Amino acid sequence: MENQTKEGGTTSKKILIAAAWPYANGSLHLGHVSALLGGDIIARHARSLGKEVLFVSGSDCHGTPIAVEADRQGIDPREIAEKYHKEFRQDLIEKLGFSYDLYTTTTTDNHRRVVQELFTKLYADGAIYTKIEELPYCLSCKRFLPDRYIEGGCPICHFNDARGDQCDECGNLLNPNQLINPLCKICSNPPEWRPSEHFFLRLSAFQDQLKRWVEKSVGWRLNARQFTLGLLEQGIHDRAITRDTEWGVPIPLPGYAGKSIYVWFEAVCGYLSASKEWSQLKGRDDLWEKFWLDDSAVHYYVHGKDNIPFHTIIWPAILLGFGELHLPDRIISSEHLTLEKHQFSKSRHWAVLLNDFLREFDPETLRYYLVANGPETADADFSWENYRVRTNSELIGVFGNYIHRVLSFVKTYFPDGVEFPGKLSGPQAELLEVAKKSFDTIGAAIEEGRLRDGLRLVFDLAAHGNRYINTVAPWLSIKKDHLVAGADLAVAVHLARCLAILVSPFLPATAQKIGRSIESDGIKLEWQYPHQTGRTVVGVPEPLYRKIEEQTVVKQQSLLGGD
Repeated sequence: MENQTKEGGTTSKKILIAAAWPYANGSLHLGHVSALLGGDIIARHARSLGKEVLFVSGSDCHGTPIAVEADRQGIDPREIAEKYHKEFRQDLIEKLGFSYDLYTTTTTDNHRRVVQELFTKLYADGAIYTKIEELPYCLSCKRFLPDRYIEGGCPICHFNDARGDQCDECGNLLNPNQLINPLCKICSNPPEWRPSEHFFLRLSAFQDQLKRWVEKSVGWRLNARQFTLGLLEQGIHDRAITRDTEWGVPIPLPGYAGKSIYVWFEAVCGYLSASKEWSQLKGRDDLWEKFWLDDSAVHYYVHGKDNIPFHTIIWPAILLGFGELHLPDRIISSEHLTLEKHQFSKSRHWAVLLNDFLREFDPETLRYYLVANGPETADADFSWENYRVRTNSELIGVFGNYIHRVLSFVKTYFPDGVEFPGKLSGPQAELLEVAKKSFDTIGAAIEEGRLRDGLRLVFDLAAHGNRYINTVAPWLSIKKDHLVAGADLAVAVHLARCLAILVSPFLPATAQKIGRSIESDGIKLEWQYPHQTGRTVVGVPEPLYRKIEEQTVVKQQSLLGGD
C-alpha cells in the first residue's frame, strides 16, 4: 500500500504512534527521553479528541549492544535485557507517565513469528537474497564481529569512533569494511577478513518507490526529510540483514545455525509485532488490521536523529516489499540533546540517568523542560542551572502561580463557590475568547509535531490569565462588591479548567491535580472548550510543584565527570 502521507490527523479516527525501542543494554538517560516524549504527548492529545489510538513500543533486547555488555559481564544476554526492560517500564510508564497501549520486548514468541513471516515473504519474492561477503573475524576472540563489535574511523566525516553499521556523528549507514583502521571492540585488536554467507535486503530495488514516497510526503520534520532525500540522492545499497550471532531472531531456513536476523531489520518489525500482540491481548486477533490495512489511518513515528534511516528507508522498504501494509505518515525525529555543552557519555560519567533523576526530581518538571528546551528542531542542551531557572520562573512562576492564586483565593473567600456570570464583562469575554481559540491552535501544533509551540501557547494563556487577575484585582473588588469579585473569579476558575485540559498531553499529572482541586471527582479531559458551568465549589488546591533550590543543582553538577 503505497499511501500518500496525509496533511493532518484531524479527520482520521485511527492513530498509530510508533515510538522508538530503546536498547536494553543500559539505563536510559535524559537524551533518550527527549526523543521519546513526543509520542506520549501526541497519543494523549489524540485520545482526548476521542480518536482510536494505538501507542506501541518496547525494549530492543537483541543485537550486539546487549551481547557486548553480556560478554563484558560474563552473563547471559537475556539477564541484561530483562533487567533493563523492567527498569524502562518503571521509569517510562510508572514514573514519567507514558501512556503506551503496549510496551513489550523483542524476545516474545509473537515478535519472532512476525519477523520470520516478513523475512520469509520477502525472501520468497526475491527482495531478500544470499551472498558471501568478507567479514571481520577476531583471532583473539575467535569469532566473527557483528557491526557493533567493531569500531573505527568514519570514511565520510572521519569521526574516530564510528560503528560497523552507522556513524553516530554524521548519521550515515556504514558497512564494517568501510571503517578506517577497524578494531575489535572487545579486545582492541585489528580483525582479519574471512568469507561468510549472509542474507541481504534488496534496498536498491525500492529506490524509486521510496524517492517518490518521500518527495510527496508531508508532516515530516525537516531533518528527517532532508537526510532521507540526501541518502536517496546518493543511491541506497543492498544491506546484510543477518549476522554471525546467536542472540537474535533465528533465520527461518535450515542450515544457518549460529546466525540471526539482525537487529536493524528485526527491531523495526516490532511496530507491527507489538500491534499484533496488543490485538491478541484484547482477545481479537484481527484488531491490529484497522490500524495497518486502512489507508485512512495516520501513523506517527517518534524517534531520535540517529534512527531516521531505519524509519524512512529500511522499514518502509520492508513494508513495500511485504505489501498491503500502511507506510509511515508523520516522522517526528528529534535532534541531539547535550549535557552542559558536552555529549552524553556513560563511560566518562557525563550523563544524567533517568532513574537517578526521578529519585530526586518531579517527573512533570522533566516533561516540561524537555519540551520547552528540548531538541525538537535543533540540537539543545540540558543545563542544570537552566533547568532550575526555567522550572522556577515558568512552570512555577507563570503556570503554577496562576492556578494557585486563583484557586486559593476562591477557597479562602468563597468557600460556598463562585457563580459564573450571566453576562460577561469586557475583560472576562476577552479572556475566554482567547481560551476558546487555544483549543484549535494548540491542538494543531500537537498534531503537526510542533510540541514546543503548543506548550508555549498553553503558557501564553496562563500568562494572559495572570494579567487578567491583575486587571480585575479581586482582592480590591471584594471589599466593594462581593458579587463582582465572585464573577471575575468564576471566569478565572473556568480558565484554570481550560488550562488543565490544554496542558494534559504535556503534563498529565499536573492536569489531574488541577482537575481534582476544581471538582472533587476531577474534570473530563476532553479536547474541547468546556461548558461554562453555573456554580463551582473549589476544593483545597493541591501543590503542583516544589521550587528547586540552587544548592540542589550545584550538587548535581558536581557529580558530572566523577568516578
